Amino acid sequence: MIEIICFIGIGGFFGAISRYWVSQQLGKLNVKLPIATFVVNIVGSFLLGLIIGSHLSERITVLFGTGFMGAFTTFSTFKLDIIKLLDKKEQKVAILYIVMTYILGICSAWIGLLIGNYFTQ
Repeated sequence: MIEIICFIGIGGFFGAISRYWVSQQLGKLNVKLPIATFVVNIVGSFLLGLIIGSHLSERITVLFGTGFMGAFTTFSTFKLDIIKLLDKKEQKVAILYIVMTYILGICSAWIGLLIGNYFTQ
């Protein structure tokens, strides 16, 4: 059990650093859409689907799936971004952000799952 917790912690450490780096890079763009959160959530959805679809060992799955992806993606920031957009009276951008995140996130996870399954057969 301790070993699994360590794998999750190590993955989470690198996932959080990676999210911070992506946020710093994409935060420089001047767009109304919270692009950094959007990108990490869509990429994270794809990668998690790929990890799960690949049927990797439990250690690798918790390292990358639970640890890294858990820290890399961010549901709470997504919700806060929506509140900030609504406070700025950016209702159309908020709705677009919500719809794009959910639809593309689900599609990305599904595509990742299909690709993972394909390469492990």
